[in-house]
Amino acid sequence: MGPEVLSIVILAAMFVVATVLPVNMGALAFVGAFVLGVFVLGMDTDQILEAFPGGLFLTIVGVTYLFAIAQKNGTVDLLVQGAVKLVGSRVALIPWIMFFITAVITAVGALSPAAVAIIAPIALSFAAKYRINPLMMGMMVIHGAQGGGFSPIAVYGVTVNGIVAEAGLDVSPTAVFLSSLIFNLLIAVVLFVALGGRGLVSARAEDFVERAAEARLSRSKVAAGHVGDKDVAFKGFGSGMYGPRDPAGSSTPPAAGSEGSESLVPQIATIIGLVVLAVVALGFGVDVGFVAITVAVVLALVSPKAQKGAVNKIDWSTVLLLGGMLTFVGVLQEAGTIEYVSDGVAGMGMPLLAALLICYIGAVVSAFASSTAILAALIPLAVPFLLAGEVGATGLICALAVSSTIVDVSPFSTNGALVLANAPAGVDRDAFYKKILVYATGVVVIGPLLAWGVMVAPGWL
Repeated sequence: MGPEVLSIVILAAMFVVATVLPVNMGALAFVGAFVLGVFVLGMDTDQILEAFPGGLFLTIVGVTYLFAIAQKNGTVDLLVQGAVKLVGSRVALIPWIMFFITAVITAVGALSPAAVAIIAPIALSFAAKYRINPLMMGMMVIHGAQGGGFSPIAVYGVTVNGIVAEAGLDVSPTAVFLSSLIFNLLIAVVLFVALGGRGLVSARAEDFVERAAEARLSRSKVAAGHVGDKDVAFKGFGSGMYGPRDPAGSSTPPAAGSEGSESLVPQIATIIGLVVLAVVALGFGVDVGFVAITVAVVLALVSPKAQKGAVNKIDWSTVLLLGGMLTFVGVLQEAGTIEYVSDGVAGMGMPLLAALLICYIGAVVSAFASSTAILAALIPLAVPFLLAGEVGATGLICALAVSSTIVDVSPFSTNGALVLANAPAGVDRDAFYKKILVYATGVVVIGPLLAWGVMVAPGWL
């Protein structure tokens, strides 16, 4: 068995082990790079470590550190509360507010599961309160997270753009971002129409409050005596600003910063910092990682107490995952695996069919394993095939990015599992799981085909 085939076997084994067992795939990848590099290819450890993505490491640490500070000091809660106030009594806007606020959170640096963990409990509590289809609400949160995930300063975006730039491909980061955002937005429109959104257009929040109040009054009359309003159990996590007050009550959650005007200082500073990050990194082309960590450190100095514990919230598991995977990819290049796979794909003689196959591989594997890992593995494998010019590089990268992430609605993925875990009280969890599974299966089957049909087959990207 040649080193090319052996490396593919090791890569497949890594995906299987990381899917079946709770072992970080990045750690497995470092071991795979060491074994393949030293014992098969005769490389020394210094040569192996040359492939370690130092720039990407700094970017992920800086961006996730900045977001952790924003979460710790209440800036995320402030943004969510402001977005919810925009709804007013218009119930039909609630799913869209959840979609866009989740997109914003991932666009400024949060990983998709982190954004879903924050917003899903809030969104699903609103679904129960206003009788919105929980499947629609949960899936719109996930698609919102994926829609914003490929912004040039987001983790997905930085990962894909970094790999593409290193490979010498001319792919616009803006095209990657907008393709994911628009694709997920269109899916959200379909979800809204198909799962009862049209019936919400004429609904007003006051109608649901009155019905809930009447039901509560009826229960109190049945009881032995009148009982005043009490706190009720509140399901969910990720934001302390939403009570445990009765969702049907008239009391409103305490406003962020109610402890005093001084508590708004770190939040305002954080919002300014995010604007500075976008302007400096995107407008002037300064390295995202250095700008993000500089802004984060400044915020930490401005309000040390508000950022306490933020370092522990840096997504170290993703840092390990990408560090290991891209180091392993460097060893794959040394082994000739990249050229071997690309020659095999080109040998099919049908480049469009090969591009479709790549999209389906990304979708199927990502439904069970890490989307970040599959992007880090598949894009380098597809680079020589793209350099041949038979398929548009921008179109395939965009289609692969979309195909590998829209499937995170699967209940076997972190995002899907978070939505399932926060199913509203009264919802049959088994039935809810089956609905999510059916929807995810449809996305896996149809999603890559649509992405390929829109972004690759016409040849306009």
